[in-house]
Amino acid sequence: MPYGFVIDQTRCIGCHACTVACKSENDVPVGDFRTWVKYTEIGTFPTVRRHFSVLRCNHCTNAPCVTICPVNALDKRSDGIVDLDRDVCIGCKACMQACPYDALYLNEETGGAEKCHYCAHRVDQGLEPACVVVCPEEAIISGDFSDPESKIAKLRSRPDAVVRRPEQGTGPNVHYIGADPVSLNPGTALEPDSYIWSERRFEAPDYPPVMPDGVDLYPDATTVLDVNHKVHWGWKVSAYLVTKGIGAGAILLAPLVGAAAAGTNAGDYAPEIVGIFFLAVTLLLLVVDLKRPLQFLSILLRPNVKSWLVKGSWVLTAFGGAALGALVARAMGNDQLADILRYAGMPLAIGAACYTALLFAQCEGRDLWQNTRWLAPHLLAQTVFLGALALLPFLPANMSLAWLVTIGGVAHAGISLREAYGGHETTNARLAASLMPRIPAWPGSKFMAFKLGLVITTIVSLAAPAVASAGWLNSDLGWVLASVLALSAFVGTFFYEQCYIRAGQLPPLS
Repeated sequence: MPYGFVIDQTRCIGCHACTVACKSENDVPVGDFRTWVKYTEIGTFPTVRRHFSVLRCNHCTNAPCVTICPVNALDKRSDGIVDLDRDVCIGCKACMQACPYDALYLNEETGGAEKCHYCAHRVDQGLEPACVVVCPEEAIISGDFSDPESKIAKLRSRPDAVVRRPEQGTGPNVHYIGADPVSLNPGTALEPDSYIWSERRFEAPDYPPVMPDGVDLYPDATTVLDVNHKVHWGWKVSAYLVTKGIGAGAILLAPLVGAAAAGTNAGDYAPEIVGIFFLAVTLLLLVVDLKRPLQFLSILLRPNVKSWLVKGSWVLTAFGGAALGALVARAMGNDQLADILRYAGMPLAIGAACYTALLFAQCEGRDLWQNTRWLAPHLLAQTVFLGALALLPFLPANMSLAWLVTIGGVAHAGISLREAYGGHETTNARLAASLMPRIPAWPGSKFMAFKLGLVITTIVSLAAPAVASAGWLNSDLGWVLASVLALSAFVGTFFYEQCYIRAGQLPPLS
């Protein structure tokens, strides 16, 4: 019994009664919306027509928000309604990245996610959703799609009934009749600096003057009213990618360091200490980024095993356990066990480096992040680059580490350029890629994060073997020079991740 909506845009008058009724029924905070009316004006003066689009959760058959939620706060009910338990939500905001329809928002007062839940409390009592009852034109039709004799099933079977973003494969259960295609395809209309009745809550995306190839922009169409949600993942996620890469890289390269400096503190202890320290920083960043950090243990206590947030936590736990075990075994004089655990840590380090690519693949709303065949090797290249640099101060004359810095850094630069300037399959990904070189390194900065980060990491990758081979790192200041190279690379990689993470979230989804 899959419930859904059919919205007849030929009848909608843009009165916002559905929005007001939804807010009243569900106590939606000011500035947030579970359903809203988007205005798109198409044409040029004096022949301009305003098109309305009623937007909301699509109660998808294959709901990506349900899949990615790490604590089972989101649930696909047997009647097809995607419901949300607000008390269980930990505020990780992953569901907002997974939704291709921008249907979820963060309640800043409670720290939890919220969305249209089809007025499930009314449906359970045999009532219709509040938006359906209040619509003066009966433009919103709810009901059971599985009943072929129902009004909604007959409307859905019409040839002009369409859904939003079918290419995402989510199986949306909100169908539109008579909606202009431009109004249902985000990113194809011009984005103004302000709306007709209000200022934008957040600035319009700063697209380049010439749009990228493959973006079908309608120059006579403008979005004049919409709900634009803020960027939910910020610098903490960017920093997490860097610190995780450092920690995983140190453990991945531990056998190499051990072979080069066996019997010394650098060879016996440095990789595990570096790995554990940066793993701890990574976990701290992940917890602090939660809107309900005190509930972080829910990921382990009530896990959704389909979510790569949960699987990633398992990988990080195993990775940290192997590193800690090797460190303790070495300290207790059991070098054989320490070496076994050190080699066991290598595949776990690769898993820790690359699982984020599988997590981002579950973010159906962020097409730029979903190119796993490039993102996974990119993360591995960053891990080798960052890990080698993190260990270089302990072995400043080790040419193997220096050349790994170059290999990892060059691979990072090449894939970064491909992400920003290479081809992408969808309009959303192309728009996001075009924004990557236009993200400031910090608010108000004239330096762009992409270029600054790439320049820094490229210089470091080329300088490391040159400095080592010249013998400069054999001096008493060798560890200082190596540390400067490492810190510079960490900052440069962070700048790149900033532009990558932010650009992926800027193209509109509604």
